[in-house]
Amino acid sequence: MRTPDRGRPWRLSAILLLAFSTAACVPFESLWRKEPKPPPPLAEPVAAPEAPLAEATHHFVVEKDSDLVGRVQVTIARHEDTLPDLARRFNIGYEEIVRANPGVDPWLPGEGTRVTLPTRFVLPDAPREGLVINLAAMRLFYYPPRKDKAAPLEVVTHPIGIGKVGWSTPEGRTKIVSKVKDPSWTPPASVRKEHAENGDPLPAKVPPGPDNPLGRHMMRLGWPSYLMHGTNKPYGVGMRVSHGCIRLYPEDISQVFDDIPVGTTVTVVNQPYLLGWQQDVLYVQAYGPLDDDERNWEHGPAGLRKKGAKSKSPLWKRIVAADTAINWDRAREVAEEPSGIPLAVSRGHEGSLPVVLAAAPEVRNALPSGATWDGNENQYEDEGEFRELLSERDPAARDTAVR
Repeated sequence: MRTPDRGRPWRLSAILLLAFSTAACVPFESLWRKEPKPPPPLAEPVAAPEAPLAEATHHFVVEKDSDLVGRVQVTIARHEDTLPDLARRFNIGYEEIVRANPGVDPWLPGEGTRVTLPTRFVLPDAPREGLVINLAAMRLFYYPPRKDKAAPLEVVTHPIGIGKVGWSTPEGRTKIVSKVKDPSWTPPASVRKEHAENGDPLPAKVPPGPDNPLGRHMMRLGWPSYLMHGTNKPYGVGMRVSHGCIRLYPEDISQVFDDIPVGTTVTVVNQPYLLGWQQDVLYVQAYGPLDDDERNWEHGPAGLRKKGAKSKSPLWKRIVAADTAINWDRAREVAEEPSGIPLAVSRGHEGSLPVVLAAAPEVRNALPSGATWDGNENQYEDEGEFRELLSERDPAARDTAVR
């Protein structure tokens, strides 16, 4: 017969006591509820995508039956930028960028300022061949010759500096008669006199190099004493600063010098109000007349209607045929506040500058794709090249009397 286990009641009591103690230390519901998982770490903020590079600002294909090329763009200024800095970066002239950005300080736009890039153009009312220069716009347009007439028409455009008041660049038709690389400069007597009176005497002859106002490239026109050339002061491009010659940024004249052959026709016009079609809509691009333009521009582009009615140009034939579909009052309003931005004036399509600017794409504050400039300020990288040049040749052989 088994002897009863007298220790069993004690062990049972110990187990019950332990269970009670454990339950007293742990919340009752925790016996079945799982601990929540910790929240995932916060995701790193996603940076806004970088704005794209600007579209080409100087080389365009002209669409069939269109008089406009390019598009208006905007960029954001950095704290160190000036409007002249941005103008050169995007192949725009000084007056162009200032006109398109009223109220913006040219020398201190300010960090984060939206800057309008007026890179849409109405082509001048002139034959689309050779080189066409519009003085009022301070811009040239070059139409490269087409080997195949069926090929699309292309145009290359650059800002220019022109003659100041009293030294106007002439209008009319001429041609490129010669080209010179690294020219020397013999200032004419009239220019030397002016500089002497201003306390800035000029030498009788300026050799090639950083002090030469012609820069590294010079193209002589058929008009005696008038040239197209580069400059050693690029921030004067887009202004009236010369004695009648046509100035380009160093990088632009380098390209033009290589691409435009001797004998190319040059047509110089003075059109402060440009009218042009895109599809069935007429646009007006207003620059305003030059200070010494003595023509009556009281009615802006509307004042051209009578002259246009007698014109044989395809542009004006089309405008005359569509006269009733054009809002000439709106055209006059555009002319009264010249922005250099093309605006539509056809009835039912009238353009508003705020709407156009709001729709303009924002582009990166950097050199555009395919830009002529590489950002290098020094066009004379190898000074030894010029010392050698001067020692090996007779400078008189490259002299030119210019204005």
